[in-house]
Amino acid sequence: MAAPLNEITIPSIYKNRSGQPVPLPKRMAQCTPDLEATLQAVNAELAKVGGRLVLSDMFRTYDMQLQSHLDYVSGKKTAYSPPPGGSLHEAGRALDLDLSSLRVGLSDFWELAQPFGLFPIIDRPISSMNEAWHFDRRGSYQVVYEYYKNGKGTNFMPYAAMAASAILAIGVQVDAFKTNQEAAAIQSGLIRLGQTLGNIDGSIGSKTRNALAAVGVPFTDSHTMLRAVESLLRQKFPEEYEVDETIGFREPPDHVIQ
Repeated sequence: MAAPLNEITIPSIYKNRSGQPVPLPKRMAQCTPDLEATLQAVNAELAKVGGRLVLSDMFRTYDMQLQSHLDYVSGKKTAYSPPPGGSLHEAGRALDLDLSSLRVGLSDFWELAQPFGLFPIIDRPISSMNEAWHFDRRGSYQVVYEYYKNGKGTNFMPYAAMAASAILAIGVQVDAFKTNQEAAAIQSGLIRLGQTLGNIDGSIGSKTRNALAAVGVPFTDSHTMLRAVESLLRQKFPEEYEVDETIGFREPPDHVIQ
């Protein structure tokens, strides 16, 4: 019952040996159902001004995120890339754009994308800034961000807590929780359901038990409790869990890839 990822087909900055544009490689072309819907909607808006979404990156596996982090540490890349467990790329909730393909200024794109839940990672629309190309579809994980921002949790920075929560939700290990992955996922889910329980740390104490009781989940083994919490999350945030059976990113009508 983990949150699903959809495989999609979407234009990329990459080219084949003949120099022809190719879609984003399959290893990266995965995202959550709500991000897929957002990409469709944003692309349709960009088409009205002759633009389109062209990506350089989206989903990253644990190993891909580790390599990105090592490239940052070694100086191979200048933009900060956190260790595994700290990026929304690992949850299929982040993307890196080719800004030149948008055909609108960055500030205009911010305004266009925001109503669809697509937000920048930087705080000012300056295209020359590192990570100006990075956008997130935070969804319900924004609740975790705000929870930590407001000091209700203290063992992560807000963005890292949000990323860890989203990664746990798709069933991928977050090293910080060691052997307590399911317990941490339960805590994360309870926070998204509006409960307060202290830190997401994989240790189920009295605060987590009280939060479980508050949402009507009996205290039992972690696997059973996680399934129950996930069921409640599916009811509250269906757009994050419903898989579109017609998988594939659709170009606007009559759009020709140059």
